[in-house]
Amino acid sequence: MDIQALIKAMTLEEKAGMCSGADFWHLRGVPRLGIPSITVTDGPHGLRKQPNEADHAGVHKSVVSVCFPTAAALACSFDRDLLRQVGATLGKQCQAEEVGILLGPGANIKRTPLCGRNFEYFSEDPLLSSELASAYIGALQNEGIACSIKHFAANNQETERMVSDSVVDERTLHEIYLASFEGPVAKAKAKTVMSSYNKVNGVFAAENRWLLTGILRDHWGFDGFVMSDWGGAKSMASGIKAGLELKMPGGSPHNIPEIVDAVQAGQLTVAELDRAVERILKVIDFVVSNRQEGAVFDREADHCLARDMAAECAVLLKNQGGLLPLDKKAKVAFIGAFASAPRYQGSGSSFINAHRVESALEAAQGMPNITYAKGYDPASEETDATLLQEAVQAARSAEVAVVFVGLPNHCESEGFDRKHIELPACQNALIEAVRAAQPNTVVALHNGSAVAMPWAGDIPAILEMYLGGEAVGGAAVRLLFGDASPSGKLAETFPRKLPDTPAYLNFPGYAGQVEYREGVYVGYRYYDTKQMDVLFPFGHGLSYTQFEYRNLRLDKAQMQDTDTLQVTVDIQNTGKAPGKEIVQLYVAPITGEVPRPAHELKGFEKIALQPGETKQITFTLCKRAFAYYNTTLQDWHVETARYAIQVGASSRDIRLTAQIDVQSTVEAPVSFGKYSTIDQILKTARGQAVLGPTLQQMEAGARERLGNTESALGEGGLDIMRVFMMQSPLISLVEFGLVQPEQLQQLLGALNG
Repeated sequence: MDIQALIKAMTLEEKAGMCSGADFWHLRGVPRLGIPSITVTDGPHGLRKQPNEADHAGVHKSVVSVCFPTAAALACSFDRDLLRQVGATLGKQCQAEEVGILLGPGANIKRTPLCGRNFEYFSEDPLLSSELASAYIGALQNEGIACSIKHFAANNQETERMVSDSVVDERTLHEIYLASFEGPVAKAKAKTVMSSYNKVNGVFAAENRWLLTGILRDHWGFDGFVMSDWGGAKSMASGIKAGLELKMPGGSPHNIPEIVDAVQAGQLTVAELDRAVERILKVIDFVVSNRQEGAVFDREADHCLARDMAAECAVLLKNQGGLLPLDKKAKVAFIGAFASAPRYQGSGSSFINAHRVESALEAAQGMPNITYAKGYDPASEETDATLLQEAVQAARSAEVAVVFVGLPNHCESEGFDRKHIELPACQNALIEAVRAAQPNTVVALHNGSAVAMPWAGDIPAILEMYLGGEAVGGAAVRLLFGDASPSGKLAETFPRKLPDTPAYLNFPGYAGQVEYREGVYVGYRYYDTKQMDVLFPFGHGLSYTQFEYRNLRLDKAQMQDTDTLQVTVDIQNTGKAPGKEIVQLYVAPITGEVPRPAHELKGFEKIALQPGETKQITFTLCKRAFAYYNTTLQDWHVETARYAIQVGASSRDIRLTAQIDVQSTVEAPVSFGKYSTIDQILKTARGQAVLGPTLQQMEAGARERLGNTESALGEGGLDIMRVFMMQSPLISLVEFGLVQPEQLQQLLGALNG
């Protein structure tokens, strides 16, 4: 495709048309020039392709597809290879359905468990989110399908999502909310980015030049195109100038005239419009040149794959006394409506018309000792006395009760946020009643984000399945009876109660504005820094075997921030069953002055081990592992300090620790004034060089005047005087007659270079 020749051959109206979709699900083509229309479809855990005869609103059923585990579940795998498998499989399905652009994955951070769309997002941690999204995107695009990573940026709630203003400080944006998108854009080279509905610091994301040009293109090297979320573009002239290329959906008679009028009125230049068209054509060319004619996929094979993935992602939260796995000969009561009709995906634009939903009850059909009681009505919060009594009787008659509960559709969905983190009251009552009747009770959870568990202390085993896709029931049975070993770990913290959450006082905002006052202290960064008790920490997950961590080694004891650090650790399966362990590496500042979280995830690996087997894992850490975002430098900066390298099984289960001294090669610029404290000044190398000798002279003079005795000041007098001096502003040296005013100006000149 000769893109420049095509642009020259286009009329102004045709160029304007390229920047507006043809309809709800298609990019506009130019038939006379051989430019085809490209199909886009919702993802990200399956294809939600609308049939050609579907209405523009897209409310009709989509084509039958395979529903894989949602992002909330996939993230708990901590498994890049698994995400590559998801991306590659969806890429093949897109080829078979003649889809060119898949809308997903969602890389937004889980700022609060209340966000109604959390099931579509990976994690509260930007590194985990970035790495998994990058793996997914790389594999998807290797199949010739363009990805549209979403929703950029600071889109962390559904309340007033189309108009709300996310007010976030620059450091927090870079370290938390932009960092989850950086890898997918800069490394995985996502072909398209979807801008979010909301404003970011007062400017709609679809018109935010700082985001769409400054960050995406100038800093990260993005060379694809930006499309709006559906209905998220306000002014196309402002959007195109800022870095938006495509308005979706199309079909409005006003879209093309709006752009044409803007060019003719001088509000938008032809060069700016041509730039947008060129970026769109590059992606169309990628899709067309990679079209695989006659591609097919096997829905049943992909269903089995979805089952395997759901088992890999499930998290064993608790297993007191080794209750799990269950004996296949035991009398087991399956209790709860989700045992026969599981909630396996969320509602909204990602809702998949699933090929075949596999329930736990169906998966256990060949097992003669399984009984079932419905227990509750998922459409109601109220306890049904008859259903409850039937459940209690079933539990008493069994050796083990497995209670399948979770959040029904009406509790979490795209379009609204949760008001609390409780399960429906009828489900909590059911769990309590079953536990009272049967000590051997297992709870299996189906939910899209963290929930409170007031009964957790009394239940011996808890299995978190999340929204695990269409085969979640089969995966649950495999895990419950030991045909698979749980290996997932939580990609988000489970708090004990909602008021414990970092954003509790600032969510969902007021009068269309939500302030991110918790700053960088999101998720475990908040809980672990405050040393707050949580229900289950970030990274937590049990196995049917045990692992020992040994022999942590660093390849150096000191380094500059331009160096890399090799961290090696040995992991052994010390149990009797095969299993997989997710090894997590955190970096914790020991010294330094910049306020920072207690520790941050900087590496993770998932490994499979046979009983008795040992494997060595090596992590490579570079500057970013130790850096924070310095808003004065407008760059990532490493503070000269000592850091702890922590390796463990969760953010609260650190098994091994070593230390490293890191020397910064860049001194962060600091501007000092007469009210800067002496302590602040002496914390910099320049301050020590300039002010240090002066202070030494003053202290020597003070000792001489006191006759080298502290009697005039009392016991410890000189030390007290020194502390007082450190906390004093620089001008106090003049006020106490220690330096002259002209000397103060000379000092400030030297301090500020």
